[in-house]
Amino acid sequence: MKLPAPRDAARPCVLALDCGTTGNRAIVFDRSQAVIASSYREFTQKYPKPGWVEHDAEEIMDSVRRVLGEVLKKVPPSRIRAMGVTNQRETIVFWNRSTGKPIAPAIVWQCRRTTDLCARLKKQGLEADVHRRTGLFLDPYFSGSKIRWMTENHPGLSRRLARGEVICGTIDAWVIWKLTAGRVFATDPTNASRTLLYNIRTGKWDPKLLKIFKTPPRALPAVLPSLGIRGSTDRRAAGAEILIAGVAGDQQAASFAQGCFREGIVKNTYGTGLFLVAETGRRIKLSDRLLTTVAVSTDRHLRYALEGSIFIGGAAVQWLRDGLGILKNASETEKIASRLPSNDDVYFVPALAGLGCPHWDPDARGLLIGLTRRTSRAHLVRAALEAMAYQTRDVLELLRKEVHYPVKRLGVDGGAVRNDFLMQFQADMAGCEVERPKVTETTALGAAGLAGIATGLWKTKEDFLKSRKADRIFKPKMNPKVAGRLYARWQKAVLRARHWIGE
Repeated sequence: MKLPAPRDAARPCVLALDCGTTGNRAIVFDRSQAVIASSYREFTQKYPKPGWVEHDAEEIMDSVRRVLGEVLKKVPPSRIRAMGVTNQRETIVFWNRSTGKPIAPAIVWQCRRTTDLCARLKKQGLEADVHRRTGLFLDPYFSGSKIRWMTENHPGLSRRLARGEVICGTIDAWVIWKLTAGRVFATDPTNASRTLLYNIRTGKWDPKLLKIFKTPPRALPAVLPSLGIRGSTDRRAAGAEILIAGVAGDQQAASFAQGCFREGIVKNTYGTGLFLVAETGRRIKLSDRLLTTVAVSTDRHLRYALEGSIFIGGAAVQWLRDGLGILKNASETEKIASRLPSNDDVYFVPALAGLGCPHWDPDARGLLIGLTRRTSRAHLVRAALEAMAYQTRDVLELLRKEVHYPVKRLGVDGGAVRNDFLMQFQADMAGCEVERPKVTETTALGAAGLAGIATGLWKTKEDFLKSRKADRIFKPKMNPKVAGRLYARWQKAVLRARHWIGE
């Protein structure tokens, strides 16, 4: 597609739409990666049954339109070269192609309703082949099991999908379809590679996988490159006509912004969950506990990464705030946790949605252990923060054994990294430098980078990285033996959480 002439070439910007798990964010960046405007809106988290998590896809779109509208009031569309979209990945939406209305609530990546289905497929001996084709495991986390569950629990849905009357996709496909008034029905390889339906070797939807998960190809979006123009938003649907020039799943977008295509750079995102990513280039590296996934590529060749996905990170702090009511705001946690000289042997295993990497145990349950009469609110807050660092070390220990290069730097991003207590404890637990960038919303920045490279704001990915600046580098201060003892006790707590009913 030929690019239109810049309308305000003196001060060009790119817009990033970050569709997260708990809310949507729009951020406008200039070429120096300075934030020109931003807006954020949360949406409702629904838990209709134990272990179930749902979203209202229409509410997500309402939030998207609001944040877009708010930033477009601050930055005229004439300055915006293009939009990049990034999103929570495995969440799946089903909608009627003719009406554009969802036929059911979106099933969120955290949802565990397909646990029995995944166990059934494992008993059929399917996991090894699924793993070879996708780099993933048979876990409720991924979209494919959610699609099959829908076909088995909604009469007539299989027939409607086969006819193309109902279509389905991850949040990027849903949002772009709505913003383009139905003209673009597409996803990208980073999102497709999280569905259990996409063959990471061929770069296509896999016929055998589609059969296993009862998904007709007509129901799925086209898979287009992460970088490149795929259309423009509809003025009535989005408030302005803006090119969509980059799409990537949230963790791959953050990895791109952190420069993880450079050897030795690993990133961890501290959002609702925790996601540790190390890229492996064009080489597919399968692991028995880490996920192999598609990384962002700026050319036609697929790139790959190893990822450790932890289901509950910042969501544990959200639970303390909303579920227990012991916090008013997440920003309080640093001050509260710092009041204590130690954790007093109180540990929190936040298996509120089972355990992800490296355990992959959907039956594990959350555990608070080490409580005494001395235990206070501060201990619970500190334990929730420390759990993020312990879980990250769990994955980092595994990752160091799998990649063929030393980890030089752990780049961090996401809302929780503003917490200095957590970042210092993470450096102590990781045993390496932790670098916090000035722009901590690197998921959005990665999407902006793709859109900007596609439309010439930055010439290359290296040119894009030149503007990246560090805010602070945290170095390990704790005696390694002390850190090792704390970590060993954490591992014992995890074992208890995995055998919570005495098995």
